[in-house]
Amino acid sequence: MSGLIGEAELRDQLLKENEEYRRLAAEHQSCDDQLEGLTRKHFLSDEEAIQEKLLKKKKLMLKDQMFSMVQKVRKLMEAGSR
Repeated sequence: MSGLIGEAELRDQLLKENEEYRRLAAEHQSCDDQLEGLTRKHFLSDEEAIQEKLLKKKKLMLKDQMFSMVQKVRKLMEAGSR
């Protein structure tokens, strides 16, 4: 087994040590909370439907940015362990 830490541990480490990652995670959670509120409704107005689509796109963009940060740190760790 390698000495590299797992994905969850790496995300936890970034949450503790990286301000930008924390900001992205908080914004992602905020989008998730807003989407949850919209999904509880039986009917969405046109404006709410647009907001839902925008929130989903933003949430995905934030997730992609967070994943990119994890991959960058992982590569740095792998390069440092060689």
